Amino acid sequence: MCTYNGASFLREQLDSFGAQTYSNWTLYVSDDGSSDATGQILTEYQQRWGAGRLQVFEGPRQGFAKNFISLLKRPAVQARFYAFSDQDDVWFSDKLERSLAKLVTMPLEKPALYCSRTRLVDSDRNAAGYSPLFTRRPSFQNALVQSLAGANTMMINQQARSLLVQLPEDASIVAHDWLAYILVTGCGGFVLYDSQASLEYRQHTDNLIGANNTFSARLNRLRKMLSGRFVRWNDANLEILRAMSPLLTQENRTILAHFEKGRHLGLAARLCALRRSGVYRQTFVGNITLMIAACLARI
Repeated sequence: MCTYNGASFLREQLDSFGAQTYSNWTLYVSDDGSSDATGQILTEYQQRWGAGRLQVFEGPRQGFAKNFISLLKRPAVQARFYAFSDQDDVWFSDKLERSLAKLVTMPLEKPALYCSRTRLVDSDRNAAGYSPLFTRRPSFQNALVQSLAGANTMMINQQARSLLVQLPEDASIVAHDWLAYILVTGCGGFVLYDSQASLEYRQHTDNLIGANNTFSARLNRLRKMLSGRFVRWNDANLEILRAMSPLLTQENRTILAHFEKGRHLGLAARLCALRRSGVYRQTFVGNITLMIAACLARI
């Protein structure tokens, strides 16, 4: 878990860890320079649970994504499986148990990632719906143009962690959850998407990333895509993929080549190359948006 000035909701998040039906866990926290009571709360729970159960580190102060990756890269963080957490959600009591039940069925030598939907709640935990239900197959072709789920739902195995710790130190990371999806699928791993929610995802004014199931959120995504932000995000992701290209499967290197080439061609050739790449988003509306962005060279 990474924290930054999260005192308002941190206790509820920590209490939901303590209520897990699976109890063999250790919490590693990277605090990115909090100036509120976050540190005191962590110390309180460390004293209650013991230093072996809760370990706190100093973050790099370079944003939330770099903070998560820096925590994964710490040699002191050792386990068979790793679950990401936000600082302000509430996990369902069976979250770890369900995630593990899925991941242990995967081959140990392959990277694997579990993720799920979320139940959306407001600051006071009043129900506000669910994150979108995705039904298309998780794949590298989807990952190139869309993040499938939030990091707060994710659990990865040791092989997936080994991919993330190989990221270049100077890598520009758009979002660690999106990057995890890209790398696990790109390197021939498994992604297990759970259609059942595994936590309460709190929506409040301090959220770095909010829900994406409302009309306004979808309209905002369209604006970002057409404004050129999607281009910049893809630029950052593709720079990382170029650096880690030897780890990709041959099939996915071919897909990546078509996608990269298509971004810089004229309209007809661009659409043809993108079609060859097979990239897709999870919904009909998402694919229409993707097509519009491709036509306008905003991909």
